[in-house]
This record gives sequence, structure tokens and C-alpha cells, in this order.
Amino acid sequence: MRRVVSSLLMAAVLAMPTAWPAPAAAAGHHRIGYDHYSLKIDGKRLYMWSGSFHYWRLPSPDLWLDVLEKMKAGGYNAVEIYFNWAYHSPRRGVYDFHGIRNVDRLLDMAAKVGIYVIARPGPYINAETDGGGLPAWLATEAGRPRSPAPDYTAAYRQWLRHIDPIIARHQLSNGTGTVILYQVENELWNHSPENHRYMRAIERQARADGITVPLMGNHNAGFQGGIGAVELPGYDSYPLGFDCSHPGRWKGFYAYHDERQALTKSPLFFPEYQGGAFDTWGGAGYAACRKLTGPAFERVFYESNIAAGSTMQNFYMTYGGSNWGWLASPGVYSSYDYGAAITEARRLTPKYAQQKLIGTLLASVPAIDKTDVFTTPAPDNTALQVVGRVNPDNGTRFYFLRHADVTSRSDEFTHLRVQVADAPGAATHALRIPQQAGSTLRIHGRDAKILLADYRFGRQYLVYSTSDWLTSVTADGRDIAVLYGRKGEAGETVLHVARRPQVHVLDGQVSSHWDAHLHSLRLDYRHGQLARVLVDGGRRPLLLLIGDNAVAERFWRVDTAHGPLLVRGAYLLRSARVTGDEIALRGDTTAPGPVEVFAPQGVHDLRWNGRAIATQATASHSLTASLPGPRPVTLPTLAHWRMHAGAPEIAPGFDDSRWRRTDLKHTGNPFWDGRLPILNADAYGFHHGNVWYRGRFTATGSERNLLLDAHTGIHDGNHGVLSVWLNGHWLGTRSGGERKFVIAPDQLKVGQDNVLSVLVSNMGHNQEGHSGDSQEPRGLTAATLTGALTPIRWRIQGARGGETPPNLVRGPMNNGGLYGERAGWSLPGYPDAHWASVKLPQKVATPGVVWYRTSATLDLPADQDLPVAVKISDTPDRHYRALIFVNGWQVGRYINDTGPQHVFPVPTGILDPRGRNSIAIAVWNTAERGGLGKVSLVAQGNTLTPLRVHLNDSPAFKLGSRRQP
Repeated sequence: MRRVVSSLLMAAVLAMPTAWPAPAAAAGHHRIGYDHYSLKIDGKRLYMWSGSFHYWRLPSPDLWLDVLEKMKAGGYNAVEIYFNWAYHSPRRGVYDFHGIRNVDRLLDMAAKVGIYVIARPGPYINAETDGGGLPAWLATEAGRPRSPAPDYTAAYRQWLRHIDPIIARHQLSNGTGTVILYQVENELWNHSPENHRYMRAIERQARADGITVPLMGNHNAGFQGGIGAVELPGYDSYPLGFDCSHPGRWKGFYAYHDERQALTKSPLFFPEYQGGAFDTWGGAGYAACRKLTGPAFERVFYESNIAAGSTMQNFYMTYGGSNWGWLASPGVYSSYDYGAAITEARRLTPKYAQQKLIGTLLASVPAIDKTDVFTTPAPDNTALQVVGRVNPDNGTRFYFLRHADVTSRSDEFTHLRVQVADAPGAATHALRIPQQAGSTLRIHGRDAKILLADYRFGRQYLVYSTSDWLTSVTADGRDIAVLYGRKGEAGETVLHVARRPQVHVLDGQVSSHWDAHLHSLRLDYRHGQLARVLVDGGRRPLLLLIGDNAVAERFWRVDTAHGPLLVRGAYLLRSARVTGDEIALRGDTTAPGPVEVFAPQGVHDLRWNGRAIATQATASHSLTASLPGPRPVTLPTLAHWRMHAGAPEIAPGFDDSRWRRTDLKHTGNPFWDGRLPILNADAYGFHHGNVWYRGRFTATGSERNLLLDAHTGIHDGNHGVLSVWLNGHWLGTRSGGERKFVIAPDQLKVGQDNVLSVLVSNMGHNQEGHSGDSQEPRGLTAATLTGALTPIRWRIQGARGGETPPNLVRGPMNNGGLYGERAGWSLPGYPDAHWASVKLPQKVATPGVVWYRTSATLDLPADQDLPVAVKISDTPDRHYRALIFVNGWQVGRYINDTGPQHVFPVPTGILDPRGRNSIAIAVWNTAERGGLGKVSLVAQGNTLTPLRVHLNDSPAFKLGSRRQP
């Protein structure tokens, strides 16, 4: 059947935008809609290409802007943000949205960058964070979280009434921001009637709080209908799982075909699709996670999702950040790098480059926003699979080629039979491609390709190409297109041209073949270094830029008020502005190097980060210039340390009179079995970090064992420990759970007061399933002496102030209950001159706690971004764990005999790049072979940048606060 396109329709098609609708916080309301195909913004379709980012895992607000700009530059048009209830609420009724918790500022930044926001305020967020984002004070409530229980309902409504108005102020629908979606709850897998009522209650609260954007879910479409149904149901998918120790082990691809068919009113949506993997204590490390979910995985799985018809993909994570302080849930360590596209130190990776290639394609080819599947013949090689999709409005076709078995590593070659139209509006016919003799399509190992056909761009018509399409722009009176493929592989591109064109090969080796009958031009080449071909003779000159993946990764497409701009070179291009005859670019470089700008007509001046740079015109009518790079920087060594014993609580004579007696007679915690005394640390307001217990009993001499039940995290299987001393004698260190400590008779003082000192770690509150797991007690829950019915009188001490910390800037998750933390030893300005001088590494033979302090004065260039980290180097045969503080901020937790983390990034803002920095390390020696290894500062990158970061408020030690903690 011939497809007839009128001249008016053709003009409309050629005038279609070649970029996503740019988010704007302009005045006036905006319409956010959707149908079976895609989201719509003011009636324009949007392929949502999004990444997850946790502001609370990056405690330096100016760096939020850095991450958002990198995401936008990398092809993302949306960012998905969890809002962490626990992070903002240290106790019931108290909420903090200042400083590092200022989410108004975060959402303003998103609008400034021009990136849409998907808001996920929970109440539950999971996210491998303490309690899954539920505040720890809920552990004292009887009601089960994530249920209609009255006390939980009152609590989460309190949270939503604080966070919802902030989100509402930044909604695109109000014309005041870029928030386009709002998630209701998270990963609520139990679709019971009770949970449907719970969902409905949250939805009603959100609407009452002013939320007007569509409500979405991440519940595997469990609330697709009925009470509590969301408007945009979504699927949570991690196809490779989380075993980073086997980074080459892939699993099969699930296409969600039945789910796609069932979604008759909304698109196939992945609120969480695997963007990396979390790692656990003793795990393989995030380099392995990044390898598991590397560029090959992204090409194969993300492109397969497009082939399945999904137009809404969000990747978890795009930037993971750090579990600074006590943010982590049990099991995961301080780094939450996640093997993501942007590292914990904010460095760009090959994964970022691959995401940018796909994201740039989606931004450039709006036809992908609305497609139907069509039947296409199988490849000649049955080891391969092809899926065809077509835009029903303009006929653009997409062919998705990969292995039939996505886990295959074989090297396969094939031809495809595709449907193409030789001219705009012409009937389609079958064609076997590639056409050039001796050439085939190749899928080498784990790879995938998206081939484009029957596509109109600018004033051109692409019949088909066997290269991957990156982008096209119009500049200087020409259409410009960028194509790429794997290095060394053959490619061919066929264009419809009304009359025989002039073909000028400006760079590289490209042959051309003109078919006068079909009015088609075929270009043959091999992908490698950049080739440039000027085709002149069509409705507008066309410049084709053809290279391999490495070449394509160097291109940046950036939106300006004058339309999309194409730039080649630089480590990062943050933004561009065209003013008269000048282009102003903002970006980063890692070394001196060239930049090339395909500028609009009449533009000949160039500024880079505010400075004019000399340009030269090329044969491609582009502008080239040389960009400067950063200066090398040497970090100071950490040679001078001071040391002090840090566990006076071990000594029998320690004064604990100001500690809290464990005298509660009742707790709402559902795990309480009615026994007294109540020892649960949460019951006394000590929710985070290590906790000390001191117990007294009058010995009869018959006591033989001390039985302790300690809860440290996920039923005590994740490296939580407790150390016990009796009258100053070390009884041992055990992992959490029910543990026995043997008492030697000569350790007892018969007829006298005996003192037990117990230090218990808290690895974080469990994430919440559906059984109140997040309310599981922390600390001791039971203590018994065997051999005699001797009662023990207990006192407890955790973080100073408990739910009311003295330092509101860093917040309640920064410090635990070690003596030095309570006394301010972690803070800058603490007077440590009387401490003993020591050099590292050092061996310590006595179990207990030792503190180390030093300082480092930095003088880093103001125009360079140089992420700095603290590194501990030691052999794993020594048994200790450490808390690392920089300028009073706890940037990491370290377990020497477990790992895998040895390097702890310190965000600029916490770190003063041009001043004195205090470093304090609290070491808990859990056995008789402890100490501290070598500690050094390491750089994790160095870029010349326009980024400027203000210092956090980092309150220092005050002499007036020195009292016995």
C-alpha cells in the first residue's frame, strides 16, 4: 500500500523539533499528560531518560549543581530524587530543611539546569539507607510501618505535610519548577486490600497538600487498578542482580511483553532499572559492579527496553554518593558508588559516555517517542535477533539488533531484510542490507545496535544506515549529522537526494555510489577516526561526521535559545550560550586539548568559562580552538599524628552517673517481649552509631558466664560486633546475636560491686519489608549471668544529646556514642597538644578504642576540581574498625579485616581546598592485634572547571563545651 504524504504534512514533519521540550520554570501552567505511548508535556511527547541522584548522600549543596549539570550534559532529561524522611526528622515533630537539607535549593537548581524532576518522598524509600528512610524514632511506635496503623498514619502524614508543600512549589504544572511526577510509596510488593487503602490515603494526602502532577508507582504495576491505583504504574527491574563478585555473569533479558499489552492507558515505565549494583561489607568493590553493569550491559539492555516499547526509563543509580555518617542500612558500607555512570568522586566513566550516546539519540529523534512494533524477517544468522518498531505518524523505522541470547559472547555476522521507502512518501519495499559487496552487519560479543530508516531530519531523508545514529543539528545553513559504529566495522548510509549531489570527502576514506533511478546516494566506509563528508545538491547541504564509538563520545549536543549546538572535545560541556557573533561555553577539561564548535552562521568568537580564546575556521566550516588544562597538584603527606586512649568507660571507676538508667517500664516497640529491664537503645533515643552499656552487680563468686543478646543489624549477620569488659578485663568481642562470654573466677570481686562495660555497634536499622523489620531493636536486648541469679543494674550512653544533638548542622546521623565523639575529639579545633605523638602505621595489642588526630593544610587552585579522599592502607590480619572524621564530618566507616573499602572521598565543601583541615580517626580495636595502618590523602581526579564550591558550616570545638560526656 502506497503511503501518501501531503506537502503540508511533509512541511510539518520537517519542522518537527529535534530536541526534547526544554524544561522551564516560566510563569504559567503546563500540562503533563500521557497515553499508551509516552509522557506529554504541553502536548509534546517526551522520551523520559532519567537517572537517580540522592542529595542526602552528597553533603555539599554546591556539588548538587555539579551532578545535575553532568546529568543534563550526559543526555538525561530527568532526575529521580528520593526525599529521605529520616534525614530530615531527628525526632517526632521536628523537621530540618536547612543547609545540607535544603531541598528547596535543590529543586531550584534542577530548574536552573533545565532538567525534569521525578519526586519520590516515600514515606518509605528503601535505597539501602538506615531504616529504608523511615525515621528511627518510629522504632518506639507500636504501629507497623507501611500500614494504616493510627500512630504510623499520624507520623507519615506529619512528614508529607512538610515535604509535599516544598515539592508542590516546584511543580511544572504550576509553572514554578520542573517536578513532573510524584511517586506514591515505594516497592510495596504486597497488594493486599489493606495496602490499597494505605495507598489511597497517601494519594489523598498528596492532593490535599497541593500535588497536581501525575501520581506514579514503583510497585511492579501492583496498583494498576482499584482503590489506591496510581496513574502511571511502573516496574522495578535489576536483571543482573547484585553479585559483583562475578562481573561477567549475565542473566537473560525479560521484555515485559504482556505487561506492555496490559498498559492500555500509560507507557511502559521503569522507575528503577539497573544502573549499577550495591556492594556489601567484604564484597568485590565497586570497580567490579561497574564492570558488571558496564557499557555493554547498557547498550544491550537499555536498547532492548526501547525495543520493547518503553519510553520511560530511570536508572538507579546515576550518581550514588556516600553513606556518610550512619546513613547506611546494615550490609552496605560507606561508599554508595553503586558502580554508577558518575563515580562517588563525581568522575565521568565509560558508562556515562554510553548513556550519553543513547540519550543523545533519543533527544535527536523524536519519532522514537511513539512507535508500534512491526514484523520484520529474522536475520540470516539465527543467533541474532531483530525487533522492528515504526512511528505510525511519520513512518520512521527502527531496527534493534542483538544476540537472541543476550548472555552470548560470540562474534556473529548477518544481513537484514528491512522495509524502506526510497523517497519521502513512497511505498516501502524489502531490501537486504548491507548492500556493499562482502560486507555484513556484525554483533561482536555482548553488543546491540539501533539502525534507523525512513527518517527525515532537517531537510534530509535517510533511507537507512547501518551505523548507529547519534544526532543531527542545523547550523551555518547546513544540516549536520553524526553517525558511529564499532572500530573497524564496515558501515553504509543511504540518502534520498532529488538530483545527483556533489560529494566532498573532507577527511577520511568514504566511497559514494549514486543510483539515478532511485535518486539515492550510498556512502560506504569503515568506522574509525573521524571522517567528514559534505553532500551538496539536496534541499540543503549536509555534513556527515562518521567515526567509531570513541569519536562519538567526544561530541556534546547542548540546547541553547538558538537551537541545539554541536561541540566536539572537552571532558565535560556544561552549557552554551549564543549571543550575537559569540558562543560562550562552560565546561571542564582534564588536560589541554582541542575543541571544535559547529557554530551558527555569523558566529566567529568563542569564550570558554568566561575567557576569550582564539579560533580557527576549518574546511568543515566549524571553529576550532585550544582549551587549557588543569595544573598538576601535590597533596601533603600526613606524617604528624597525635594519639589518645579513647575508652575510659572500660575502667571500673569511670563516672557514669550522668548516663541514662535503663529504667523504662514500657516501650511501644513491637519486638518487646515484656521483659525488664528494657535495654533497646532506640527506646532511650540513641538511634545511630556505637552505644555503651555499663552494668553493675554484686558478685557471689558463682557467676560463670555472661549471656548477652545484641542486635546490630539484619538479624546480626552483617559484621556488627560487641566488645565486653568485666572490671577492666576484656572478655572478648563477638558478632551480634545471642552470645556467651566466659567469666574467670579471678575476674570477680566477691561481695563487691562489679562493673560490666559493653560497647555495641549499630550497623543501621533494617529496611522495612512488611513485618516491622525497621523496628528491630538495636543494642542489647537481654543480659543474664549464669551460675547465680544475680541482677544487673544497667546504664546506657549513645550519641550526645540523643534525638537532640548539640550539632544541628551535621545532624543526628553524624556521631555515635564513643567517648571522643561525645567529648568533641572529632571536631576541628579540639586542643590535642597534650596527646602523645605517634607515627603511622601503628600496632596496638590492647582491645579498646584509640583516637588519632592530625591536620592537612591545602592550597588547591580555585579554578580546579580536585576530589580528595582519605586512604587507609593495611594488611587484613589486624582486627580493628575505624570512624573517619574530616572537619568534624564522619566521612566513612572502615573495617580492616573485612573491607572492601579503603578509600573514602571527602566532598569539597566539607574539605577546605584552601585552608587547614582537621582529620580525626577513632579506632575500635576488636582484638589483641589492632592498631591503624598508613593514612594518606589521594586525589581522585583533576579538572579545570567553572565549578565553585562554598564551604559547609562546620562548627568547631568550643572550650565551654568540654565537660565529662
